[in-house]
Amino acid sequence: MSGSDDDDGFGDGLQVELFHAETDREPGDTNWQGYGFDVHPQVFFISAGVVLFFIAFSLLAPDTANQLYLDVRGGAIANFGWFFILAANLFIIFMVYLALSKYGKIRLGGVDADKEFSDISWVAMLFSAGMGIGLMFFGVGEPIWHLNFPHLGAEAGTAAASEVAMAVALFHWGFHPWAIYALVGLSLAFFSFNRGLPLTFRSIFWPVLGERIYGWPGHIIDILTVFATLFGLVTSLGLGALQINAGLNFLGENAAAAPAVPTSTAVQVGIIAVVTGIAVMSVAAGLDGGVRRLSNLNLGLMLTLLASVMVMGPTLFILGLLPQGLGGYLGNFFSLSFYAGALGAGSQYAYDGFTGDWTIFYWAWWIAWSPFVGMFIARISKGRTVREFIGGVMILPVLFSVVWFATLGGTALNMELSEGTAGAIAGPMIEEGLGTEVAMFAMFAEMPGTLILSGAAILLTSTFFITSSDSGSLVIDHLTSGGKHDAPVTMRIFWAVTEGVVASTLLIAGGETALDALQAAAISTGLPFAFILVFMMYAIKRGLQTEYEVLESEEFQDRVQEMAEEGELVIDRAGGEVVTDISESEGEPTD
Repeated sequence: MSGSDDDDGFGDGLQVELFHAETDREPGDTNWQGYGFDVHPQVFFISAGVVLFFIAFSLLAPDTANQLYLDVRGGAIANFGWFFILAANLFIIFMVYLALSKYGKIRLGGVDADKEFSDISWVAMLFSAGMGIGLMFFGVGEPIWHLNFPHLGAEAGTAAASEVAMAVALFHWGFHPWAIYALVGLSLAFFSFNRGLPLTFRSIFWPVLGERIYGWPGHIIDILTVFATLFGLVTSLGLGALQINAGLNFLGENAAAAPAVPTSTAVQVGIIAVVTGIAVMSVAAGLDGGVRRLSNLNLGLMLTLLASVMVMGPTLFILGLLPQGLGGYLGNFFSLSFYAGALGAGSQYAYDGFTGDWTIFYWAWWIAWSPFVGMFIARISKGRTVREFIGGVMILPVLFSVVWFATLGGTALNMELSEGTAGAIAGPMIEEGLGTEVAMFAMFAEMPGTLILSGAAILLTSTFFITSSDSGSLVIDHLTSGGKHDAPVTMRIFWAVTEGVVASTLLIAGGETALDALQAAAISTGLPFAFILVFMMYAIKRGLQTEYEVLESEEFQDRVQEMAEEGELVIDRAGGEVVTDISESEGEPTD
């Protein structure tokens, strides 16, 4: 393919004339500029003001703030858990429908759009932006937890419980989160690249609001998106800091492989400060120089760690667990997807610990995380068809999650089921109360090369931390600059620092219940955004329908055919009547 919205070919002709939204507004045309900032005034100053108030309140009254966060978390789970469960399933159904429908042929950026990144770099950035820190944090800990506190009626500590543990872990990290990311990323990419609207969430609602997306309805949508992005992101950054601290401490005190580092909020805040400083340097390098290189590094480190554990661990057990774990996930897919814990709760309806502490938290976290991941995926996905986009986003990362949990989680399960190493992981994690963050390092302590594996895990968590902060800063920068792609680096640095400060604030306010505080941040911001995602499905459906109608129109067909006959273009109709690809002619005109 050839051509883009910036050249003098098809992109500046038919694409703008027939497909772009009918508006004279430009990204950032009402921005305030000064002191190195170029910001949308309503979105930036309201968002920044509320975040500063949150920081001040949490630091001045940490006990009150922590209790408030926990109350909000509990209220959201008790009253809206059913909504999270139904919405997450609806997102999967909708994305599968779009991929298989006629809209799957539509290309993001128009029929002549080029892919900005290679397939390998695109997939690498999907992994790094999607859930890298989470996989490191829960890859060992979650299967071990479900082995000891099993679901689906299994008996704790048995082989049956281990199969259920794998199924549940894959359920939480499988199709549901990536359907959420695909919905958000597709919607943003389509309305930005195909409709010529700013790369902000307000643009998605153009079919519903029209020019009002530039007024207060649009401001409110973007402000809510900033909050969801920020707090969904800092949940992951906080988890990363907890795990790095736990790893440094465990290596020294339990494995005697390095000097012990105490586990404390002060150390965790220090870790956030150091890694945020590195992230700021990455931010200054830009998307291509910073995020892309670090994403490729992350993928290399992740694959190296994965291969090392597979080789040094119970290889045959892992290989056998790959199909069995996937089968357990798919076989229990519907029972897990619609389980709400309502029956057996007593006279007053309440969610059981499994649903509230795990499934609803995960769905809220993914939804809160989705503006960040979705916008980042949208930013790197120009030139891909809707079908290619959905297939890549929903299938490839899920397959990787299967391999990841079968390898690391499977190795941990094998240890717990073996007589000589039973309790090696569950002991420190559950009985000693050191938490999920220590699980991976407890497993490495029982394997050869403890220091190397643990060091690689700490390094990988740190680089995921950096790419998450870097990418998140880019996303919030788009939102608060009115959708501009070339906002000053000063703004990205501001948001990178803010993310670190907010993550530190949550850890300080949370104290011994820091993990609960991080979960509360994700759930409380994920809830309002879940309603936005539901309405988003209607908006993207209307947008794709309009696009398809233009592609089918006689005006479009005649104009493209004329250009092809003049030798300017080569048209690909992909076996149908609708044009799916246009490229520059290198020889005799063909159709």
